[in-house]
Amino acid sequence: MSHETGRAAAAQDDEHVVLGCLTSPYGVKGWLKVYSYTSPIEGIFEHAEWVLSLRGERLACKLSQGRPHGKGLVASLEGISTRELAERWAGADILLPKQALPALAPGDYYWYQLEGLRVETLTGECLGQVNYLFETGANDVLVIQPSEASLDERERLIPFLPDGVIREVDLGAGRMTVDWDPEF
Repeated sequence: MSHETGRAAAAQDDEHVVLGCLTSPYGVKGWLKVYSYTSPIEGIFEHAEWVLSLRGERLACKLSQGRPHGKGLVASLEGISTRELAERWAGADILLPKQALPALAPGDYYWYQLEGLRVETLTGECLGQVNYLFETGANDVLVIQPSEASLDERERLIPFLPDGVIREVDLGAGRMTVDWDPEF
């Protein structure tokens, strides 16, 4: 599974995914600190065409340079060459058109593809829908929120273990089938 775009954000739409955000200016030449949602975090630099989204405004720009800095990242973007411009775009989400994401091998998914799927047991009981995912040291975890169709109002944490707990992902039907006891 690809961790790219592991966080849903208000800026995300049907055509874009959120790769990260610009947090604050860095220096006086327009560089910005970058918070990346990709895994590894430097993966955000593999995409040279970014769309910045801030307070309903969008700006298409190109990544000039990006590099690690301390425990984080910093980037220089074409068209943002002063500290004042960097301050203006601090806080912006970094979007990427979904069509620009690399194709994945069969059975691999981007997190955004799993968010919102209806989750059913092998016997067809609805547990709710995938709200979001998070990474642990051992495996990724699905956070299942109750829905109108779910058998109860419980939130569930289910490990994303293909060929184990996760038996089928049907993106077309918007459904995931899991081998999971509803009592857990």
